[in-house]
Amino acid sequence: MSRSRVGSAVSTALIGAAAVLLLTTACGGGGGGTQAAGNCTPKHQFSTIEKGTLTVGVYDLPPYAMTTGPDGMSGVDADVLREIAKRECLTITAQAGNTASLIPSVQQGRADLAIGDWYRTVPRSKVVNLSAPLYLDQMGIVSDAGLSRVTELQGKKVGTVDGYLWVKDLQQVLGDSLRLYPSAVDMNQDLKAGRIEVGVDSYGSALFTHKGVATKVLVAQPDDRVAASKEAAQATFPMAKDNQDMLKAFDETIAELHKDGTITKILEANGLPASAEQTGTPRLIP
Repeated sequence: MSRSRVGSAVSTALIGAAAVLLLTTACGGGGGGTQAAGNCTPKHQFSTIEKGTLTVGVYDLPPYAMTTGPDGMSGVDADVLREIAKRECLTITAQAGNTASLIPSVQQGRADLAIGDWYRTVPRSKVVNLSAPLYLDQMGIVSDAGLSRVTELQGKKVGTVDGYLWVKDLQQVLGDSLRLYPSAVDMNQDLKAGRIEVGVDSYGSALFTHKGVATKVLVAQPDDRVAASKEAAQATFPMAKDNQDMLKAFDETIAELHKDGTITKILEANGLPASAEQTGTPRLIP
């Protein structure tokens, strides 16, 4: 998958009306974001596509990222990003897309970074910079029957989201019985309608989406055929490969947000366990 954690004072919080989200794909410029205070002093110096603005690719994966709310985004990643933007005196412009479009958008210079529980993986690290870990996430299995093993998915109609970390491995195991969707929202609609029997999703996202209903969400048991099932992934902000100053600035501030408890508070406010903040040493998964 995708799947997976204060410094200098800011005199005035980001204010103003919420940005109008003008695009439905991550392929261009959005509307104006909230305005940074004129007397704000940034903690670091780094370049962005548009001076004074973070252009952010976002897709719908609640509770991590949603294309609604202030600046055209909300969720865990959005809340963490706003904390960083405050300290860097930056406004935010959101561009809505899907999992398959956002990394190319960052690579091609249309967005400074992407949000939405992006995992720190070896292939991804070769095409974009990956920030320090934000939080942990796991591969989850959603079903009425309470399935948790990949072997239990064989012979069933299974859905997952295009671009998620486990897609290629599951395609090898499940073949044509695996259906790909452009977003978790689309997948869950088919799951609810009975067009598929099982969904494979971010565990945290699935917990949030199916809270209070009979559908069961379980962490996938380790399976040697599906690498993502074997180790909890660390979530990150993918950003431009050639912007080392931005990476350094983000990493330093993320470390502070872990240390002062800000990320823990954000996770809990979005219905996720505080334990997800304990990311450990940065690592990459295959």
